Amino acid sequence: MTNEDVLRSIEENQVRFLRLQFVDIGGMVKNVGIPVSQAEKALKSGIAFDGSSIEGFVRIEESDMLLKPDINTYQILPWDVNGGKVARLICDVYKPNGKPFEGDPRYVLKRALQEAAKRDFVMNTGPELEFFFFKRKDDHATNIPHDFGGYFDFPPVDLAEDIRQNIVVALENMGFNIEASHHEVSNGQHEIDFKYADALTTADNVITFKFVTKTIARMNNLHASFMPKPIFGINGSGMHTNISLFKNGNNAFYDESKDMEVSDTLRYFVGGLKKHVKSLTAVTNPIVNSYKRIVPGYEAPVYIAWSGANRSSMIRIPAARGMSTRVELRSPDPSCNPYLSFAVILMAGLDGVENQIDPGEPTTLNLFHLSEEERKEHGIESLPGSLKEALDNLETDSIIRDALGEHVCADFMRLGRAEWDAYRISVHDWEINRYLNII
Repeated sequence: MTNEDVLRSIEENQVRFLRLQFVDIGGMVKNVGIPVSQAEKALKSGIAFDGSSIEGFVRIEESDMLLKPDINTYQILPWDVNGGKVARLICDVYKPNGKPFEGDPRYVLKRALQEAAKRDFVMNTGPELEFFFFKRKDDHATNIPHDFGGYFDFPPVDLAEDIRQNIVVALENMGFNIEASHHEVSNGQHEIDFKYADALTTADNVITFKFVTKTIARMNNLHASFMPKPIFGINGSGMHTNISLFKNGNNAFYDESKDMEVSDTLRYFVGGLKKHVKSLTAVTNPIVNSYKRIVPGYEAPVYIAWSGANRSSMIRIPAARGMSTRVELRSPDPSCNPYLSFAVILMAGLDGVENQIDPGEPTTLNLFHLSEEERKEHGIESLPGSLKEALDNLETDSIIRDALGEHVCADFMRLGRAEWDAYRISVHDWEINRYLNII
């Protein structure tokens, strides 16, 4: 698109307001609304804002920042606001001197993709986001599931089919290519899958998917939650991420002459993921609650291994071959910042390719059924058991730290440590129920 295309669409569709969106380090969508009278200025020179008010951006004495819209992200929102149409543009963040802001998560991913491009690689990603619909009471979210359906159930057990369809229609109106939607395993849990794309487009799509899903849920007096483990005792929500590298228009992960028909590039990429996964988990699973999901006894991966179709492995290679050959990393969850997550996944994999890191042999064992001693015999380690453990690993991993950049890494560590300390010193209901009457 061009600036003129955007301005023409605004006029033809009688758009009244623009939302200029970006994300903070935590992946939360931020936006500033402007009337369309300011559209030409925004597209030409950007809109100034106070960066010191955004968590993890800059100090108050460095507060002047600039939002520059990416015109390729222009979309009219599929609902009217106060009787008028609203469009959105995802923005890159710049400093007053015209240089990209190194603390902008979108810039972090762009920088990683540039590193891949130096090796003639293009990275595609296809995440599978799970989420819950919860009931609301007195205008607040509860953790009461909207229904009692299970995997692939249908109405009347699945009460949300119409709501999912509304979400699908809204997303398709915004340019998404939706592949499937269905009820997931847990009560009130759902999944809507959209087609893969280059990693930057996909990261934009993730944040769009989340705010559209939350908005339409709210219109139906429900709360859509992407919290990894909102209810004890049932499966949590993951964001399984499918990854492929393309080179000169061909899938670099496919080689029909090799074992499993996967290339050395794929094997080495997996080797890099295995090497760095304990530290990149701090990014792909960034909150205290993330580690309530990746525990034994549920479907979430816990053990660091790779396989073909084996779903007990953290990394699997789905059956499709040819142009569809890909790696599925099953550990990320939907609380993550997709820009940062895709960046660290890419740089971990590229480290494996550059240094030809051998991932070892794929496992055909059901890892969930092995004892601790058996896993040790097979050299299978576990993912970090807490946010603190993941942050400790990140602190010592130069590849993942460099992928984030000095600015983002420092603030990411600071915010993560603060979250862990807040959790550590809090007194939780579990402790009260367990100890108060007996000690």
